[in-house]
Amino acid sequence: MPVNLADGSGDFYQIDPLALRSVAVFPGGNALAYGGSSLGGAVNFVTPTAQTAEAPNILRAEAGTFGTWRLSGQVSRIWGDWDALANFSHFSTDGWRRHSRGQYDQFNANVGYRISDTVETRFYAGIYNTRQLLPGALTLSQALNTPRIANPAALAGNQARNVWAERFANRTTVRLEAGQLDVDSWVIHKRLYHPIFQVIDQDGLTWGIAPRWTHSFTAGGLRNDLVVGLRYFAGTNDADQYVNLRGSRGRQTLSSVQRAQNYEAYLENRLWVVPTLAVVTGAKALRNEREYEDRGRGLANSRGAIALGRTYDGFVPRLGLLWQPQPDLQFFTNITRSQDVPDFSDLTQQVRGSTNFVPLQAQRAWTVEIGTRGRQDRLAWDAVLFRSNINGQLLQFTPAFGVPANTFNAGTTVNQGVELALRADLARGLAREGDALTLGQVWTYNDFRFRGDPQYRDNRIAGLPPHVLRTTLAYTQPDRFFVRPALDWVPQGAWADYANTLRANAYVLLGLEAGVTVAPGVSVFVDARNLTNKRYVTDLSTIADARAAGANTAVFYPGDGRSVYAGTRIAF
Repeated sequence: MPVNLADGSGDFYQIDPLALRSVAVFPGGNALAYGGSSLGGAVNFVTPTAQTAEAPNILRAEAGTFGTWRLSGQVSRIWGDWDALANFSHFSTDGWRRHSRGQYDQFNANVGYRISDTVETRFYAGIYNTRQLLPGALTLSQALNTPRIANPAALAGNQARNVWAERFANRTTVRLEAGQLDVDSWVIHKRLYHPIFQVIDQDGLTWGIAPRWTHSFTAGGLRNDLVVGLRYFAGTNDADQYVNLRGSRGRQTLSSVQRAQNYEAYLENRLWVVPTLAVVTGAKALRNEREYEDRGRGLANSRGAIALGRTYDGFVPRLGLLWQPQPDLQFFTNITRSQDVPDFSDLTQQVRGSTNFVPLQAQRAWTVEIGTRGRQDRLAWDAVLFRSNINGQLLQFTPAFGVPANTFNAGTTVNQGVELALRADLARGLAREGDALTLGQVWTYNDFRFRGDPQYRDNRIAGLPPHVLRTTLAYTQPDRFFVRPALDWVPQGAWADYANTLRANAYVLLGLEAGVTVAPGVSVFVDARNLTNKRYVTDLSTIADARAAGANTAVFYPGDGRSVYAGTRIAF
């Protein structure tokens, strides 16, 4: 069931890591089985139920640097054909930087009922409250020399991002003689109060329904796995803006309505031509409608409603091979078409001091990937090489501090790189049976470039560093304790501008995690980060050319200084 709103935007504040059972990443065309058709793919967050919960009761408490503390609790019960689970988390922090205090409250629950041996239904509910002060971006010099300060404009406008959201959903599963039918339905209400350059005040509702049929059968003596799905979801969002008077509403400057409708049909088929080799085929047809109604520049100075919009149609096929010579060994290759539709944060932009609808094109790409994943004795790995040829890539640049980034369609771009994860048990049985010394390595290589662009030639696309590496060395005694030092290394910082004249710094961070099981179901843990108190840039906003007259170079967000967190977890 999509967490995204109807226009495709999403809010990760609605994802509580402590309320998840597992997370699976389906990059690119691998997301087709879930209805995904974007270049990036899909992330599947799996929530626990009372049937799969680790324990009927779980409590967790932690506290640490910068006035940070978190409390979380989960309870689950089974009564015959009924089961229920509820999870609540509260997180608050004063923040490392000035004007960065935040508070997050997240409630998730689900109730399931087995109607018969072949039919069951489950209801989901979520309530999410976010209150976050924004310290704003800094220049590179400020981020590296005085990183704890806030941008003066963020202080003057008391800039913040406050969100209240509710989410209700149902999944009903029917096991048929031929396969399984899942019918999902959902509704999401979101209220956003976001004082930045102006006060952005929005109230929206998204709803949808999605049947999905899966079946494994034999065709001509060959095993065949089939997924067929439909999805309709829509939404409306009242989007108003006001003059920002130190975080409060002043004169209204915009009254508008954003409407989105989406019609999608997809299928994916795996035909095992031999027991170890599957031909993967699939396609998705989609129609995305975006409508924008500008009701005037404020109630006192209305110019009459103006209706604008754009419709995006698409067909995205997929063809691949999957070779699995052993249960724990796979090799795969795919060629996939993708289409990304701009959301309303892309389509409504600040142009000459006012908010306007900009009818951007969809981003379309062909992606080729080849990879392998597996586990052999002491070694486990996941490796992918990919190349995407993109037309109309949706890129952003920041026109001024506090103003939402404007989006444009680039010409021809190429995104290519490597994603590699390795895990190796260097030694076992060092001190006792079952223990292990394990080396972990993750490496991401990003070579994202323009191709013959009239303005940016073959420059690298700004916003992300070429290499990101994370190395861990863990010693574990199962059910007793673990210690895991970690090294994060970015050899070159990301370019901040598309002209490739200003970039963030390179850095190395050291961290340490450790935990001890003090009794059955009871553990204590510590998480120490940035032990050397390195000053570095953790994120940035992109700009066109840092050398241009009047260019806003306050686009860097400094990473937190040295911090230590400790806590306990009790399951019973």
